[in-house]
Parts: sequence; structure tokens; C-alpha cells
Amino acid sequence: MASSVASVNNECMFQIDDVDEQEQKLHKDSVSMDENLDSTVATEEVSESPEQMEERSDGFTVSREVVVMEIPMKLERATTSDACQSRDLSEIAVSSLKPSPSVNANLESFDPTPSPVYRQNGSANSDNSSALTEEAWENLRKSIVFYKGAPVFVRDFFPSGLAYLMKDDAQPEIVKNFLLKTLHLQGWEKRIDNFTLGEGVMPASFMVMPDTERGKDTLIADFGASAIGRVAPVDSGFWWIILLRSYTKSTRDHTLCEMPEMQRGIRLILNLCLADGFDTFPTLLCADGCSMIDRRMHQQPFDLFEQGIYGYPIEIQALFFFALRCARQMLKPENGGKELMERIDKRITALSYHIRTYYWLDFPQLNNIYRYRTEEYSHTAVNKFNVIPESIPDWVFDFMPLTGGYFIGNVSPARMDFRWFLIGNCIAILSSLATQQQATAIMELIEKRWELLIGEMPLKISYPALESHEWRIVTGCDPKNTRWSYHNGGSWPVLLWLFTAACIKSGKPHIAKKAIEQIEARISKDGWPEYYDGKQGLYIGKQARKLQTWSISGYLVAKMMIENPSNLLMISLEEDKKIAKPKLTRSVSWPRDSS
Repeated sequence: MASSVASVNNECMFQIDDVDEQEQKLHKDSVSMDENLDSTVATEEVSESPEQMEERSDGFTVSREVVVMEIPMKLERATTSDACQSRDLSEIAVSSLKPSPSVNANLESFDPTPSPVYRQNGSANSDNSSALTEEAWENLRKSIVFYKGAPVFVRDFFPSGLAYLMKDDAQPEIVKNFLLKTLHLQGWEKRIDNFTLGEGVMPASFMVMPDTERGKDTLIADFGASAIGRVAPVDSGFWWIILLRSYTKSTRDHTLCEMPEMQRGIRLILNLCLADGFDTFPTLLCADGCSMIDRRMHQQPFDLFEQGIYGYPIEIQALFFFALRCARQMLKPENGGKELMERIDKRITALSYHIRTYYWLDFPQLNNIYRYRTEEYSHTAVNKFNVIPESIPDWVFDFMPLTGGYFIGNVSPARMDFRWFLIGNCIAILSSLATQQQATAIMELIEKRWELLIGEMPLKISYPALESHEWRIVTGCDPKNTRWSYHNGGSWPVLLWLFTAACIKSGKPHIAKKAIEQIEARISKDGWPEYYDGKQGLYIGKQARKLQTWSISGYLVAKMMIENPSNLLMISLEEDKKIAKPKLTRSVSWPRDSS
């Protein structure tokens, strides 16, 4: 969702093959990993039996033990510490979530049972839902990878990590091991074509490569060299910080985040994204393909220029804001932490004002942009980015309801990407980047445009899709991103956890329940695919992998939050009262001729 971690992020996921029963027994009898994972060397030795190599349909040749893990986003339990064994998540979190002061979400009266319409349809009842949950957990367990006898990661880790933190018999050791191992990889030298990346960059993925001849495992990290377009993952470091905070919130164990190595890892990530430059905006400049949307996905409103994911995409800006606030809670003042905390405070204030003011679009603001003057100078300019009204695409006027609103996709000088991106808007709600009024408006927009943004199989990653000549020119005839497919308006079940969390925080859990019910009706029969195609999301994606781990974990996390809304506390931040809300300056109309 990430990015990580999240999200997760740079490459299309391929499913992990099941390990056989003999491997299951071996894993079940394995012992806990040494907690000093961060001190491991680049190549660590583990005795392994030879594994049969398999040729994949996507051209990769992998063994059953060669597993690539995207940081965005069959196994039995390993032994946990006594503290972890005795800690039940229901004891950690309160039984019901307090009303959110940022969005006035009153969850004390929330009824988690399926709606009457859903029960009448008979497409899934409580028994079917329970069976589906058991099936999902079984598939998720099969995706976990062991390293030195302990679980280290599963594919698409962020939603999977949340699932293991939220389950009744929580397994936080998986998350802890992952955090430590990726922290260790952060210290590696990062080179792509003789160019060295910044010290704080987190890997986009890593792989455990068994050497059957020498009986060793080789750890291989990818910092973008294997990614589509060779783009470094901007979001993976942010998801790592957010996951560390989720682990701390769930276990109430502050010893991990307070470790000097962890504090240094946080500082390295923040120094990388808070570095001074020539930017006149508090937003973070990004290249195409730097997050979950890993292809060139510009929008071309008219022939003068292109715009879209490149620049200042809402997904990265909201994730940036979220990570800054999480880091602010965990940083200690020692070793330069105090100065960094001051920089975070200043950046958060500026970033929140910028996003809330210039990215927000509702009916009144759309009308104002439609009437903007251009070529305005000095600090008195209302049209600060010199947006040309003729650049507003026609579909926006029909899409925008009288009530409701959303954060648009991208804003930069003379450029506005008016498309809807679900990830950025949901993260904005969870991080309280969106104000109470904005969060309510986003949910109202989703309800009013359900068929367009949710469809038959939730959820649209973006809306609308690029089509015809625009698709050919902008994407270069990308066969994977044809209209209403993949990242070009495709429907992604993994986004269900983000959507559910945002709905609960906004006081609209019934919206999430409806989406969950729609997914439950089909996803198991369809084989847990990666994404769906079509304007309504009716068709399994033409290149979608089956048994997709983050589709499975996304459903599980959404289900556990609906059944126990207190789980939201792991991934939600309340509004910071010290951050001033923007006072939107509306455009004035053209002056009337006094004559």
C-alpha cells in the first residue's frame, strides 16, 4: 500500500509456490531467530537441502526457496518469546475505539454483522465468511519465508505484517525480524550502473538465494536495479517507518524503536527526504514508477505538456506526511535527533497547509479554478500555480458532485492532475493530513460515485483511465496499462485494508462493510487474483497473478478491523491540533465593466 513495504511496489508480484509437507515440518520445528539480526553479515550460512528449480510462466527461473519480497506493501509458527506468547492483541488495544476527534467517528455503536441485504442474497453468510477467512490465513502462512530458522518476511510485507499484528494470537516476531533485516540491508552500498544511491535508501525487495553446493544462503537486496524503469523506491523507507510505529503501538514494546541502530535508520531516511534543494514547495519531488504505480502514467489534458505521477503525486506526499508524523513520535533527541525533530515540525506544518490548500478539490473550488485568471504576478496572485482553466478535463465537471471532494493526483506549476487516486486519499485520512471536513467529503464522494470508484470488485486504484490516442502517446502503447487495466484504472483487492481503515476513521464503517461483502462474493472463486480489469472491475486481470499475497492479507486486515475497530489504532494518527488549518482563498471573478 507501499511502499510498502508498501507496498508496497516496483515490480508486478509473482506468487510464491507452496512448500511441501516435509518443509512444513522443518519449519514447524524451527527455533526463534537470534534477536541480533542487525549484526548479520551480507552472506549468512544456513544448511539447506537441494531444491528443484522451476520455470515460471513469466520467464523467471526460481527455486522453491528463492523468494523475492517487495517492501511495500507453507509455514508453521515459530517459537515466540514468553512476552509475545502471553500478549494478546485484544488486551493491548481497548475494546472499542474512542470517537476520533479528527473525524468524529463514533464506533461504540457499530454493528459488525453483515447487512440484511447481504444475508438475503445468500452469496455469503457468516459461515462462508469464516471459511473464507480460514482459507486466507492458510494461504498467507504458505507465503512466509524462514531465515536462520525464524520467519523473516512474507511477500508484500506491510499488509501481511499488519495481519500478523492484528490476529488474536499475534505473531509480532515476524514483523520484528523483518524490520531488523531490512535495517541491516539499508547499510549496504547501493550502486546502479556505477552510481551510488543515498545512504538512507531502503531496499525495494530482497531475495534469499540458496547455494546448494556450498550449503549457504546468500541474501540479495534490490535498491531499484531490477525494478521497471530502474527507479529507486521512494515509498519503501516511509512504509518501514510506519510499520515500526505499528509494531510499537501493537506490542507496547518501545525497546525496538529506541535501539541506537533503529534511531540511526530513521534519521538516515529522514535526512534523505528532508535535504535542502531548489524546491519552492514542501512536497517531495518524485520520478515516475517510484511507488505502487510503477509505470509511466501521465495525463495529458492538452498538447502543451504532460503531467501525472512524475512530480508531486498525492500518494507519496500523503505517505511522506504519515512517515514524518510517525518518526516524530519515535525519535529520541540524542545524536542529532532534537534538530531533526524541529525540522520535522516545520515540514509537517508547511506540507499540511500546501496539500490541504492546493490539492483539495470540491465543487466550489472547481468553479473557482474554472474562473481563474492567468499570468498573475506578486504575492497577491490568487492563481498561484498559473493553472490554465482550459486544462480542466471535461470528465471532471460530470464527476464532481455538489457535495463531496478529494485530493487531486498532482500539482505543480501550470499543471494539475485532476484524477482520483485512492491510495493517496485514504492515507491522507489515516494520517490526519485530511481535516475532519475533508475526510467526510472524501467518503461522501465515494458513496455518490460508488459505481465509478468501487464498481463490482473493489477498488479502483485510479479514475478515470487513459484511453485511445492519449493512451498511445502518453504510455507508449503500454500493453499492461490498457484502459481499465492494471494501474490504468484497474481494480485492486489489496486496497481494501486501506479503504476499510479510512472508512472506520471517518465514521463510515458501513461503506467498508459493503466493499468487503462484494469482495467476499467472488475473490476465493477467482483464486485471489492480483487485480481486476474493466470499467466495473468484472474481469480477472489479463496478467493478474493468482493467490496474490497482498490480496489475501488486504482482505484479512480489513476483516479484522471491521470485527475489532480498535485495530485501527495501529495505523491511524489523530489530528495534530498544533497544525493550523488552511483558510482557502477563493478566486475572484472577472471585474465587471463599470461603464
